[in-house]
Amino acid sequence: MTDHTGSGAPAPPGPPSATRQAVGDEVRLARAYLSRVAEPPAHALHAFVARVGPVVAAELVRRGEVPAAVDSQTSARRAEVRPERDLELVAEAGGRLVVPEDPEWPAWPFTALDTAAANGLRCGLQPLALWVRGGASLAAVTGRAVAVVGSRAATGYGQHVAEEFGFGLAEAGVAVVSGAAYGIDGSAHRGALTGGGTTVAVLACGVDVAYPSGHRALIERIAVEGLVVSEYPPGHTPARHRFLTRNRLIAALAEGTVVVEAGRRSGAKNTAASTSALGRVLMAVPGPITSVSSSGCHELLRSGEAVPVSSVAEVVESTGRLGVDLVEARRNTEVGPPQGDAMRVFEALGLSSGHSPEAISVESGVELARVRALLPQLELARLAERGESGWKRSQEASWRGDA
Repeated sequence: MTDHTGSGAPAPPGPPSATRQAVGDEVRLARAYLSRVAEPPAHALHAFVARVGPVVAAELVRRGEVPAAVDSQTSARRAEVRPERDLELVAEAGGRLVVPEDPEWPAWPFTALDTAAANGLRCGLQPLALWVRGGASLAAVTGRAVAVVGSRAATGYGQHVAEEFGFGLAEAGVAVVSGAAYGIDGSAHRGALTGGGTTVAVLACGVDVAYPSGHRALIERIAVEGLVVSEYPPGHTPARHRFLTRNRLIAALAEGTVVVEAGRRSGAKNTAASTSALGRVLMAVPGPITSVSSSGCHELLRSGEAVPVSSVAEVVESTGRLGVDLVEARRNTEVGPPQGDAMRVFEALGLSSGHSPEAISVESGVELARVRALLPQLELARLAERGESGWKRSQEASWRGDA
């Protein structure tokens, strides 16, 4: 937005200087404007920005000189040209605007959103920008994170499990991502904070809006000790559709999602669906068969969509680094079995003769690019080795219960 270049707006605070990189005021102002002008997820606007760049896109949107699809998403708010004020408001709240041009942008976690969008899935599409409160680097925090979600009307059992999981994950060095809601979300956040770890609250409103109001103190504490994140600009109030939209971010920012308690119809199941669609690990905690609050979890388990977990160790094992985290969780020297695609690739390896990645892909049914990524991980876990004839199982490949 050329008419705002060099406006002298104060630079919003950010993470430690080692992770910061100057982004031109023009780019940040443009993305701040675009963040307010369209209700996410705005696929046409996103594609337009990718094609012409944020600065040109913002100027053309402001003038109304855009394709019809973009105009339909932006015409209602294009006159709200207030990026400097939004940056001032978030700075007053101790926050900043994080844009894709920043080094702390969680580019790798958001790759799954791009893939989902390319496949026409509703949960796809990266945000145009993120409003963030908290001093840590968003990319660093989400480098190793697990989402813990569930019902607002949680039982004592569910709240206890969520808090224990939050505490245990924090102790294991895993960030806890959730939505700051009553019930399971709040318990998971509190557990992580008590465990001295980092937790990320993804809101369906502006980061300067305390919602729910009863969690004002909790959200303020998370802003100091963790991160509060939203794709909605300052002052935006929550709405039902915004909760559904933000759930994709909870799923994307974590390596996996644990559903602690959920009814058959709940927002947590929406997050679960996004988790599966994005190719992340979906886990569910079994509960009493008489509990309506656990019926959604049992449905996910019965359908095979989620794997059951009953401890922090199992969560870390399911989402962690191949071999390494399983060893830490079980506290022994054995290498644990690979999971999912890694198991299929491992089982396609020869016992004595080596095979090419192409042959392993055919035998396992796992796409070639994925096979090539998993083979080095199996090698690091001492489950595979590379020889002159190709890849085969390592002679050290064994784990508890392996014949």
